[in-house]
Amino acid sequence: MDFLGPLAQSLDRPGFNWKGLIIGFGLAHYAFETYLSIRQHKKLQETKPPKSLESAVTQEDHDKSQAYGRAKSKCGLVESFFGQVTNVSTIYFDLLPKGWALMGGIIAQYAPARFSGEISQSILFFIVFNLLSTIINLPFAYYKTFVLEEKFGFNQQTKKLFFTDIVKTQVLFVVLGSPILAGFLAIIKTFGDNFFYYVWLFVLGVQAFMITAYPIWILPLFNTLTPMEPGKLKTDVEALAARLKFPLKNLYVIDGSKRSAHSNAYFFGLPWSKHIVIFDTLIEKSEVSEVVAVLGHELGHWSEGHTTKMFGISQFHLFYIFALFSAFISNTSLFEAFGFYKTQPILIGFLLFNDILQPLDTIFKLSMNVLSRRFEFEADAFAVNLGYAEELSKSLIKLQVQNLATMDADWLYSCYHHTHPILPERLRVLELKGKKAQ
Repeated sequence: MDFLGPLAQSLDRPGFNWKGLIIGFGLAHYAFETYLSIRQHKKLQETKPPKSLESAVTQEDHDKSQAYGRAKSKCGLVESFFGQVTNVSTIYFDLLPKGWALMGGIIAQYAPARFSGEISQSILFFIVFNLLSTIINLPFAYYKTFVLEEKFGFNQQTKKLFFTDIVKTQVLFVVLGSPILAGFLAIIKTFGDNFFYYVWLFVLGVQAFMITAYPIWILPLFNTLTPMEPGKLKTDVEALAARLKFPLKNLYVIDGSKRSAHSNAYFFGLPWSKHIVIFDTLIEKSEVSEVVAVLGHELGHWSEGHTTKMFGISQFHLFYIFALFSAFISNTSLFEAFGFYKTQPILIGFLLFNDILQPLDTIFKLSMNVLSRRFEFEADAFAVNLGYAEELSKSLIKLQVQNLATMDADWLYSCYHHTHPILPERLRVLELKGKKAQ
């Protein structure tokens, strides 16, 4: 990519106010998302369900859904404001160079000589930074779990499980994150200006490893996967998989009820070996035909190649991020603007680069949501062609009511935030597809 060299030179401008630019991007992003949230909050104050749902949901269910949505919206507004204050304070008070210097001092004083250097300092900075972020955001996580979710009858967690999960997550972050970060930094240091090709391949390998390792070593730390017992549901799901030539290896029930009353179903795995996971809450609250209809939709994503297409797009996204990062990695003016005069840590450069990338990432997110909603309609159509139009409609309504999901949305908020069409849109299309299939 010949243009990256000239781009890097043009971006390295002595005295340029990078700090002001990044703060400006952050504030603009915050203002835009707050505007969208306020629009949606007004929608959540409506007292009547959408006309297409008037015969499907009761007024009581709609009122509960709106109240739950407003509670989450208020909490989200406070949390996002706090997050913005934290981000601006981190930049304004030069906490990044101060934190980096502190980690360097700790390693120099306490670590053996062989652990000195940028990679070790980056790993320690990464671990401490993540731990502090977790602690800072802990009150919001606690409130959402034990106040908000508890109030609306969803929380099933004990405080012991809540804090145990946090500890496990932090340990996993250290155990898995440290070698991954070390590999990331070592590749960049080794391959110079063309590092982005090799970093991209490295991350691709990490993703393949995680797909394999997740069900074997990570998921069992938090949940129990139980092979589904023989019965009509298992028979029908296996028959559906065989009908579609879906490479089903295992069919599991997960104990989602140990944390939440929300329900879901999904599949994962390598292309030749897939696993289907169904939440126990979904099985408990749905008819067999409705669960199979939901899986018909999910397998529609596989059959239509949606998962492969989304994976391919995400790989392109990663590649262009790493390629663009190569134009910033040696940007002296960027580092000096944030107080790094004697050193240019790769990790810090990548964090700052991601802040600069916000406007482009916003456009990418919007485009991906548009594509994702299109894929959801196609998966619904796939389930209809399998003969599950009525069952899928019933299941979607039931899941909407049980999860107190928002039944309507502001169009602009939905475009930006929602990866799935809202329920009235899906039911309208399902009805049309169902009539055509008859």
